[in-house]
Amino acid sequence: MIVERQIELLFRQDSQDAETHTNLSAVRRDVRCLWVAGDETATIERLTEVTAADGTVTGYADQATFALADFVELPAGPDEEADIEGLASEGGWLWAIGSHSLKRKRIKDDQSDAKARKRLATVVREENRYILVRLPLETGPDGLPVPVRRAADGRTAAILGGRGDSITDLLEHDPHVGPFLKIPSKDNGVDVEGVAVHGERLYVGFRGPVLRGWAVLVEVWPETDPHDDGRLTLRRLNGLRYHTHFLDLDGLGIRDLCPEGDDLLILAGPSMALSGPVRLYRWRDAAVRELPGIVREPEHVADLPHGDGEDHAEGVAVIGDGELLVVFDSPAKSRHTAAGGMLADVFVLPVK
Repeated sequence: MIVERQIELLFRQDSQDAETHTNLSAVRRDVRCLWVAGDETATIERLTEVTAADGTVTGYADQATFALADFVELPAGPDEEADIEGLASEGGWLWAIGSHSLKRKRIKDDQSDAKARKRLATVVREENRYILVRLPLETGPDGLPVPVRRAADGRTAAILGGRGDSITDLLEHDPHVGPFLKIPSKDNGVDVEGVAVHGERLYVGFRGPVLRGWAVLVEVWPETDPHDDGRLTLRRLNGLRYHTHFLDLDGLGIRDLCPEGDDLLILAGPSMALSGPVRLYRWRDAAVRELPGIVREPEHVADLPHGDGEDHAEGVAVIGDGELLVVFDSPAKSRHTAAGGMLADVFVLPVK
């Protein structure tokens, strides 16, 4: 698939200083806005579209920042990063999900061999990573969506995780995913990197583990906890609190999910810290399936360009009639603009 055009995502100076614009991990379109998130903060950013005279979207700017801690109680407090890896927006709600992953420390170039070995043996658990957050959206005075703690219609911000009730806590005894919960993310351990919502269904995409070449997708049905409207709980469907689906993505893991009608678009890439194939798949009629699935032949839509050690496609969003926006982590220097923005790629989706 060939890049149709590039558009600029323009960030404030403080976000540039924090390098949020170089760590983009999630994106979702909402009316005239983009919701984006970086994996080094506990915030969600809203950018508003900039259009040409003919109405073509040429970029997104006018950044507004929303701290998750202003809406829900984060397990590790407001200052620890949440490693947000997926965003979803539907029906007046905005959803955000952390990676739910352990982190192995990296070796630094200036370290001695002994120090490097010690760091490589150190595995860290950061509690803010193990969250699913749901925020109600209202329309602000400028006509743009804005998250609130409590909406005028009674809807409330709520969180799952931090009390032994996260999605990975739910999977502790799962025969497929459970054995990988103690393995760091980039070692083919558990690593959530995508979320999508369709009606009451919420889909969680896993970059890892990849099981004998099969990628993992978990489907859950969140609802407000009847005993605490600031918390989420997972209801049962067919007697189960979750369903696992396994998809043949040619050995790749899930890097993002994006609904398109009843279909699910799947961005796929290597499960470990490698540069490699990046592909887009379509799981047709995913949202109307009732039982856990073995998805043997999801439609291979296209191969996407990728760099070597840079330009890692991390988020996808449908932004117009047949247009797909792709944002990148570790962007190449050519993506940086003079105004401090970042260039995202726009592709035309093949006709369904």
